Amino acid sequence: MTDETHTPKGPTRAGFVALIGEPNAGKSTLLNRMVGAKVSIVTHKVQTTRARIRGVAMADDAQIVFVDTPGLFRPRRRLDRAMVAAAWGGAADADVVVLLIEAHRGKTPGVDAILENLRERIGKRPVALAINKIDRVKAENLLALSQEMNEAFPFERTFMISAERGYGTEDLKAWLASMVPEGPWLYPEDQIADLPMRMIAAEMTREKLTLRLHQELPYELTVETEAWEERPDGSARVDQIIYVAREGHRGIVLGKGGETIKAVGQAARQDLEEFMGRKVHLFLTVKVKENWLEDPERYGEMGLDFRDGA
Repeated sequence: MTDETHTPKGPTRAGFVALIGEPNAGKSTLLNRMVGAKVSIVTHKVQTTRARIRGVAMADDAQIVFVDTPGLFRPRRRLDRAMVAAAWGGAADADVVVLLIEAHRGKTPGVDAILENLRERIGKRPVALAINKIDRVKAENLLALSQEMNEAFPFERTFMISAERGYGTEDLKAWLASMVPEGPWLYPEDQIADLPMRMIAAEMTREKLTLRLHQELPYELTVETEAWEERPDGSARVDQIIYVAREGHRGIVLGKGGETIKAVGQAARQDLEEFMGRKVHLFLTVKVKENWLEDPERYGEMGLDFRDGA
């Protein structure tokens, strides 16, 4: 967060930018790089971003509000369908859209499917192409991929970036700042996300669970911040519930002698303390809720519409 306020030199700009792409294309990493803080869950697993997380970035006199949408993929379950609907909804509501693709994977069938839907879904909004993870391929391959993509869709601009290392991201940010409409800023300058802290805290714990656990389990659990208590010494007590779909999953989350849940809690607490700049006391409980994937309330808490999954 910024320590001092910025006085605009000219007219201010503000607008929404949707980051879209296949799962694992690097959208969350790019969002966190642009905002300069961790507001979105980043893991090596696909389909981890559920809610349309907004991160706010300042670039001179422009305020760019990033909508980090769930990855676009072929949905199988209700949760998947709701996530894909949220992704397209985020793109349709934005002023500018950025399509992220992975340099080493290129123009995959998944990217082709996104391109087919793009114009119909977003109308005449400007779309930029960001080819991510450029450090993984040779320059001539990048140029060939850029040409192939631009023949398939009329992108306004193409950017070669590494969201993880920061290559090319400032150029992309400057361009986006010039593209958002003139108008007053939408958020206080020092606000970096419009999600309540309760939800950001839950996402941080879910990220640690996703990293720690393997196979299908991460998509069958959700985390909720049940209570948040501000303490007189400036610290916060945070109580969270991890909901799993089956009794067997509870044991997996707890781990032998509770070692998994303990490690997850420690890692999530460290992230939370770094993010908030103060001490946090984090308490985790695991509960079995067999039908949570069919519970409309859970979807609302994740920023998704239960009806979109029908």
